[in-house]
Amino acid sequence: MLAFLARRLLIAVPTIFFVSIIIFGLQQLLPGDPALALAGEDRDPNVIAYFHKKYHLDKPFPVRYLYWIDDAAHGDLGQSLRNQMPVGALVLQKLPVTLELGAVAFLIALLIGIPSGILSAVKAGTGLDYAANLFALWGLSTPNFWLGIMLILLVSVDLGWLPASGFVPPTENLAENLRTIIMPAFVLGNAVAAVIMRHTRSAMLQVLNSDYVRTARAKGLSERTVVLHHSLRNALIPVITLGALEFGQLLSGAVLTEQVFTIPGFGKLIVDAVFNRDYAVVQGVVLVTATIYILLNICADFAYFLVNPRLRS
Repeated sequence: MLAFLARRLLIAVPTIFFVSIIIFGLQQLLPGDPALALAGEDRDPNVIAYFHKKYHLDKPFPVRYLYWIDDAAHGDLGQSLRNQMPVGALVLQKLPVTLELGAVAFLIALLIGIPSGILSAVKAGTGLDYAANLFALWGLSTPNFWLGIMLILLVSVDLGWLPASGFVPPTENLAENLRTIIMPAFVLGNAVAAVIMRHTRSAMLQVLNSDYVRTARAKGLSERTVVLHHSLRNALIPVITLGALEFGQLLSGAVLTEQVFTIPGFGKLIVDAVFNRDYAVVQGVVLVTATIYILLNICADFAYFLVNPRLRS
């Protein structure tokens, strides 16, 4: 198992390298000169030349990339052109917020998607199956921003149960943190729950019709044991792959949700950076997000060994 994971980590290194080339290359295609934005309204040629030299903007593309990737390999993602803060400090400040939002949203998606998928497969063709599929269709069809606005109007404005926006760190007040995070997490996890439900249902239907499940039933095992101990464990293998990918999607797809609920996370950071042409922040955020996405796939490979003993050989 350790050798398998070591190979996966070795593959991840060149993958991150090629991703960094794409990130840096696409960034250079954006219109506009960040030095002009930093120079202010006067746009003094001497000031523009100073910023070009300071941030290596006067160098050709390969040289600028080598400067950037060398600094990134040493933990230096550059400096924000707008507020003159290290990008690494901004990432460490905003990433925990989005990670918490994504983790709670993913937990909600699992608590809704897996049980409903199991129930839909076990009760295939019944009213419960149709209700679960209707929920999945609703979750996939509902835009996050619309659902967020509707929940704000209903839960916050009309009922006054939860705050409409803002974020309180868990280190300050855990109860208030949960109050501010639960509604945006539900909005973000709603579509993921629908996807997980559909995949769990499909995988369970295949497993429930397999020979070893029929043998387990013939041996007189209870339906609960057959479903949870013999069927679910094998059906979870494709769901684990999906879960790792969907968690990465949650982190990258939190932009609209964070904007609607005014949560100061990764999504809001990159939106502000794009509008301000803060290229160093955009590059740093996208590189960190891509790295997390690759590491999540490695975690999914590791989870295979925990779920299915046959893969350990």
